[in-house]
Amino acid sequence: MKRIIPSDRLKFLPEGLTSLSAQGVVENRQSFGNNIIVEAPGGGWSALVKDTLRDPMLWFLLGTSILFFLTGSHTESLVLAIALIPFLSMDAYLHRRTQASTATLADLLAAQATVIRQGQREVVDARELVPGDLVEVSGGQPFPADGLLVSVESAQVDESALTGEAYPVRKVAACSSWVRGKDMALDDSAWGFAGTRMLTGNAHLRVVFTGRETFYGEIVHTALAGRHGRTPLQHAVARLVGNLLLVSIAFCVLLAAVRVYQGHGWLDAFVSAVTLAVAALPEEFPVVLTFFLGVGVYRLAKRKALVRQAVAVENIGRVTTICCDKTGTLTEGKLTLAHPLPVEGSSRESLLTMACLASRRDSGDPLDDALFQASGCDDEPTVLASFPFTEARKRETTVVEQQGKAMALVKGAPETVLSMCTLSATEMTSWQTQVGQLAAEGHKVLACAWRDWTGNLEKEPANDFIFAGLLAFEDPVRDGVKEALAQCHAARIRVIMVTGDHPDTARAIASEIHLGGHSPQVMTGDEFEQRLANNDVTAIRAVDVVARAIPAQKHALVQHLQAQGELVAVTGDGVNDVPALKCADIGIAMGERGTRAAREVASIVLMDDNFRTIVDAIAEGRQLFNNLQQSYQYLLMIHIPLVLTAALIPLMGFPILYLPIHIVWLELIIHPTALLVFQNAAQHDSLRSHPSRRVKHFFDVRQTVIIGFTGLLVTVLVYWSYARSLGLGRDIEHARAMALAVLIFAGAGLTAALSRFRGIAASVVMAGALLSALTFIQVPTLSTLLALRPLHVDDWLIAGLSGVFVALPVIYDQWASARLGGDGTD
Repeated sequence: MKRIIPSDRLKFLPEGLTSLSAQGVVENRQSFGNNIIVEAPGGGWSALVKDTLRDPMLWFLLGTSILFFLTGSHTESLVLAIALIPFLSMDAYLHRRTQASTATLADLLAAQATVIRQGQREVVDARELVPGDLVEVSGGQPFPADGLLVSVESAQVDESALTGEAYPVRKVAACSSWVRGKDMALDDSAWGFAGTRMLTGNAHLRVVFTGRETFYGEIVHTALAGRHGRTPLQHAVARLVGNLLLVSIAFCVLLAAVRVYQGHGWLDAFVSAVTLAVAALPEEFPVVLTFFLGVGVYRLAKRKALVRQAVAVENIGRVTTICCDKTGTLTEGKLTLAHPLPVEGSSRESLLTMACLASRRDSGDPLDDALFQASGCDDEPTVLASFPFTEARKRETTVVEQQGKAMALVKGAPETVLSMCTLSATEMTSWQTQVGQLAAEGHKVLACAWRDWTGNLEKEPANDFIFAGLLAFEDPVRDGVKEALAQCHAARIRVIMVTGDHPDTARAIASEIHLGGHSPQVMTGDEFEQRLANNDVTAIRAVDVVARAIPAQKHALVQHLQAQGELVAVTGDGVNDVPALKCADIGIAMGERGTRAAREVASIVLMDDNFRTIVDAIAEGRQLFNNLQQSYQYLLMIHIPLVLTAALIPLMGFPILYLPIHIVWLELIIHPTALLVFQNAAQHDSLRSHPSRRVKHFFDVRQTVIIGFTGLLVTVLVYWSYARSLGLGRDIEHARAMALAVLIFAGAGLTAALSRFRGIAASVVMAGALLSALTFIQVPTLSTLLALRPLHVDDWLIAGLSGVFVALPVIYDQWASARLGGDGTD
């Protein structure tokens, strides 16, 4: 990665180790401002409340609750008022966490910096730094801004939070002078970046970019520029509820007008309209959505996935592409010694002992830590001389006393150490081949050698070493990743690895886990950016791995996929992942090793950092959507005949079919059925078939046809049974009882067909509905209170057959769907 310094910025930067003057500090601050990388969040509670009240679903619930209260249906009003609480709480929590995430982005930044001004060293607030400042950075300290490393001593930097690179990055000094009047591009090896930390060594940093111009500042600005929009499910449900609400209002107004026209009076017209309104208003839909999402959150928590946005439970089920970080997600995110390869005639233990003698326990180098952990070496040798690693020498040499003799040991880059050893041409070629193979497999390779030493301890030994062997380190793949990826492939979910690692390393990991098969298509971030600029969609569509990717490129990849109609999940753990996590339809952060900033903006946090949990979460989301669809199918199939018969029968001049008490009775059956029966549908441990990409409409054409046909079929049966009773000379009470019995049995049949009796709730609720019909209709005292009349045996037979008859279209649809290999969501 190269960073360009514009020519107009160079004039503000002193050369070499020259420090800024007091006047230079003032002038540069006037030109560039303070080094404020993350601004404090503002807005307070007033802005939070204002944003929360923009949700139209909240206003719908509130308005419907008030309407029920004004019409005397206090129980329904109370239920809706209670349903407001989770909606308000969820919105308020999410907005509040968005503000909190802004504050946590500052966690990795330096609070203070040691700066040299006018030749004097002083400690200042990091926000006071300006371009041109010369800053001292030592081991363990974070970089306070982006700048050039003008002097370096054994510098190793942890850039994992910013770039995703698992290994420490060795830094080199930039040129101490530059040509004025032209832009200058320098590799990232000569840069120090805000948000990264010096592991070992010391460096002088010439500050070039501050505030929002820093790499970290760009990330923060991108992350805070977007907002979490409403999910496709929210849009679909809101659209469905809005349409039903308009239809309900139209029917109520029409019924009231017709009743007045028929001469029934204003009171009768009002009662008819209110009764129809209670039956028709779709208050169950948002309540069911809230309840199902809550159940999904609970189930995912049991699977070690913490859901931070309840709607993500459904949205993750619609995912078609996963942009997955490598380090800490597909791999464990820590270095381990994978392959110690000693020379012939030596042992693994001997090689590890020599390597440990050439290392330092307190170096802070992850390679040294992995080496000591693998060897279990506890010896503390007497160190006679030490020559630390430098980028120029690419090796570390230690002279120790062993059994009264001095021994020199060297550890470092294989090409450097091999050149210092006495090896034949054949041996040299053999070891170089092994080094190439290990590097191609994604390993970090070190070589180790030794020799007796009797020379000057102030001079580093550089030749006549005896080669001891190779040490190959790796960031191992997580358990279960290969199987999880196979499931994603079977479910037609595309997985793209996006990493800051070298292409060879990324390719090796991808091949190991069979991402893209045995020959994954690898593209660098710069190549992706170029192909995106050329609109080369075909090449991007085939890519399996994007290596050497910077945050802006990962963010651009997510946006490109979304523009292609994909619903994208992004996994990550570092600050570098924040823009993509927030831009994605579903952001999935790692809970164990992830940064706090990544967790704050993510929709879901994996508490076990296991890629397998992502597969479980997608399966849970898909199951929830299926369950929700079944619940809404039931609601529509039962509400269509309820509304149509409640409206059309009075419009035809007949007495009102449903009295308010009947509507309350039916709602007491409908509510628990929609809430309890379908959320307990059978769970699946594997991914189900591929859903549609985005929920433009809650139901597809086939489902809409089945819902409409079944709803009209129930309407015809209810009307026919009502008219049949009146035609046989029976009174209106008997006709009402007959119509109610048919409607309740039809609802039971639909419940059985949709749920297939999965879970005890289906049997209990259906049995309760049928028992209530028998009790309230056949017990004379109760039927009189409800303005009904007990039915005859033939009436109950018709009601029972009606329940079976209306279930047949649903059963056939499920059979046809299963035969085609779908699950009803396509």
